[in-house]
Amino acid sequence: MKLLQRCLLQLAVGAAAWTATSQLAQAQAYPSRTVTWVVGFAPGGGNDAVARLMGQWLQQHLGQPFVIENRPGAGTNIATEAVIRAVPDGYTLLLAGFPNASNPALFGKLNFDFIRDIMPIAGIVRVPNVIAIHPSLPARSLAEFIAYAKANPGKINMASAGTGSGSHLSGELFKLLAGVDLVHVPYRGNGPATQDLLGGQVQVLFTSPPSCIELIAAGQLRGLAVTSEKRSPALPELPAVGELVPGYEMSAWYGAAAPKGTPSEVVDKLNAAINAGLADAKLMAKLSEIGGIAIGGTPADFGGLIATETEKWTKAIRAANIKAQ
Repeated sequence: MKLLQRCLLQLAVGAAAWTATSQLAQAQAYPSRTVTWVVGFAPGGGNDAVARLMGQWLQQHLGQPFVIENRPGAGTNIATEAVIRAVPDGYTLLLAGFPNASNPALFGKLNFDFIRDIMPIAGIVRVPNVIAIHPSLPARSLAEFIAYAKANPGKINMASAGTGSGSHLSGELFKLLAGVDLVHVPYRGNGPATQDLLGGQVQVLFTSPPSCIELIAAGQLRGLAVTSEKRSPALPELPAVGELVPGYEMSAWYGAAAPKGTPSEVVDKLNAAINAGLADAKLMAKLSEIGGIAIGGTPADFGGLIATETEKWTKAIRAANIKAQ
């Protein structure tokens, strides 16, 4: 009996050692086949562009295809859950972003806990919004806009891409910290919101740089500020809101994440490749065209960003009593 127990123990130890060795070898050979990068938005947006640009870089430098799979719906929750439930081998990644920090408060109950169930790999870029107003407003600067809004409470319509969207939350945080009363008008996406801003049906929109840069240059809209902590290289002439409204910062952010349990060797290899991409002038020039400001750093740095953003937006969303629709 004792001999049988010893044999079984030796077999178990041997199997564990073989499994660990096999996993290490697979991680060192990573990637050896196509990697799927899941994006929780339809093709064509800034988030999709970030994934495709960085995916091309990773494909070139790691030697295997990085295929973008768009899974829009439920504020990115469908895509996020699909990745969380995937095999943790590094072959299914998520373009993590701002909605992953705001969704726990917006949706109340989800089928997953993002911070618990995800493995951060690396932050890629932040992309601020731009405060764009209709030229009919007398304000020609952010200070003048705040003064005008305070003198006309409840008379300025603030468009957004939808309740709980980044543009909506940008505006709500601005209202809170600047002490102004703007009337929220939600739309089904940034496109129709921009069209009504151009038509004067609404007066202000917190929108992405690619959506408004040409319109501002043509004089069809007036840009007042960017919502990031620092000025944006894409619009260097515009101040950051925080220069006038202390504590204000809101920007979309994007990074790579994998299911919990993904081997650390795989995470480290992807992290090094992403940081190398962010140090490449040609890639950063392309990311800057959509307003991107490099993040980079370690997996722990990205995990810290996710935790900080989740805490920040949970407080803001609950204070404004915003619920996803």
